[in-house]
Amino acid sequence: MTTEILVPDIGDFADVEIIEVLVSPGDTVDAEDSLITVESDKASMEIPTPSAGEIVSVAVSVGDRVSEGSLLITLEEGGDTSASVEEEIVEVREADEAFAVTEVAETTPAAAETSQTVEVKVPDIGDFNDVEVIEVLVSAGDTVEKEQSLITLESDKASMEIPSTHAGAIDSVAVSVGDRVSEGDVFAVMTASGAVAATAAPAASKPAKASAPQAAASEPLAPGDTNMKPAPVEPAPPERITSGKAHASPAIRQFVRELGVDVSKVVGTGHKGRITKEDVQNHIKRVIAEHDTNKASSGFSLPTAPEVDFSKWGDVEEVELGRIKKLSGAHLHRAWLSVPHITQFDEADITELEAFRKESKARAEQAGIKLTFMPFLLKACATALKTMPEFNASLTPDGERLILKKYVNIGIAVDTPNGLVVPVVKDVDKKGIFEIGAELMEISANARDGKLRPSDMQGGCFSISSLGGIGGTQFTPIVNAPEVAILGVSKAEMKPVWDGSEFQPRLIMPFSLSYDHRVIDGAQGVRFTTYLGDLLDDIRHLLL
Repeated sequence: MTTEILVPDIGDFADVEIIEVLVSPGDTVDAEDSLITVESDKASMEIPTPSAGEIVSVAVSVGDRVSEGSLLITLEEGGDTSASVEEEIVEVREADEAFAVTEVAETTPAAAETSQTVEVKVPDIGDFNDVEVIEVLVSAGDTVEKEQSLITLESDKASMEIPSTHAGAIDSVAVSVGDRVSEGDVFAVMTASGAVAATAAPAASKPAKASAPQAAASEPLAPGDTNMKPAPVEPAPPERITSGKAHASPAIRQFVRELGVDVSKVVGTGHKGRITKEDVQNHIKRVIAEHDTNKASSGFSLPTAPEVDFSKWGDVEEVELGRIKKLSGAHLHRAWLSVPHITQFDEADITELEAFRKESKARAEQAGIKLTFMPFLLKACATALKTMPEFNASLTPDGERLILKKYVNIGIAVDTPNGLVVPVVKDVDKKGIFEIGAELMEISANARDGKLRPSDMQGGCFSISSLGGIGGTQFTPIVNAPEVAILGVSKAEMKPVWDGSEFQPRLIMPFSLSYDHRVIDGAQGVRFTTYLGDLLDDIRHLLL
């Protein structure tokens, strides 16, 4: 039967570029074999075939752009093409920064059995490698269903649960919390019930076979193998600028951005010219060697922080900084250095709003919603952003144009045990208070449990950082670039306010607005805070 294979659901990505086509007409593929590799501005991923069979035609080529539902190939479906594999094969798996070469010898059983011992391995998880295990959800002796989650992994981009490929009983678990795994690693052994798939290892993809000698020669071995070191850096080789888009994994691209390196000028020595961490480091060494004599010529260069031996004055303990703090710290550092910040401080009288919130709590609880002040603040900010669209914008990288956004997505800074994360509430201007409150409860719980998806933290137009539940009077939040403004909210307090004849107790909330002075001037900043304060003073303004 001839089947058209389409691009599956790939999240919030659309119109992504094809950087590799891994099959040709006439090729025979197994289910889950990779067909193409696509690359967005956030990640690269391989698209697998859902069925086994023979490739009839390929509808795309390198450089094309595809979205969910685009036609990739036409496939003549066949049986399990791995059933006749009875030989030792070598699987070459490409990682972000290394190639691990593993010899696998497995034999396909003659027929499916009603129960069989199965090794459960880490499936294809994209370009992630050496990913930390943060939860082990089963133990030896547990009975599980097919697709039931067994472990939870967390990379620098997202957390993901790995499901069971079969139903049956867990014999043993080979990992524990804190271990690191990669695609193909065995993390559990189980006795599967019912018919099971053949256990022969699938043949390595053609591109991997072709690149195996190159990978062995140019890449470091897997972690733990100390018998080989990367080749020494040649002194000042001629620079090569690659044509087209540079091929590098998301982790390498982030590493390049943090170092301020032009990725198009880095020579990739990895599989199919992909850029590795060593390539970036060697590029920097060459650039430093070439420009060493001029390294102090710029008066605006930041001096290197001196290394201090603090143990001279007493006992110390060195603790590893959390992963989220490392990532957010680098982003905040870039934002603080690249965005000219101005902060405007103001206050809002939220006495009437707080009274209305308390009156509405019972009705919200009947709907299963914990009604806090935050949904009202989000709604007020959305109204202000619609009224003053320059705050709902981003500056182009060349600083010449302003991108005005027709949607209102607001990020909320959430304090978690692992650090600060900023999930985004989408289309705030189109939602009611109860709907926003329910969504806030969900994303806050996911943030604290480490279950936020990458798409949950993308697409923000404006951010809010609220410390009102902790304390403080005022603070200066850092703009979450490429946004142009961020609101900081402090703890509200009862204060005496003069009404013209006497002092009245009023609930006053201090807040601060930091903004990019290249886009927003001081007068605009004051108008925004004044308008936002008016909206919070009288909630009826939100209906206008």
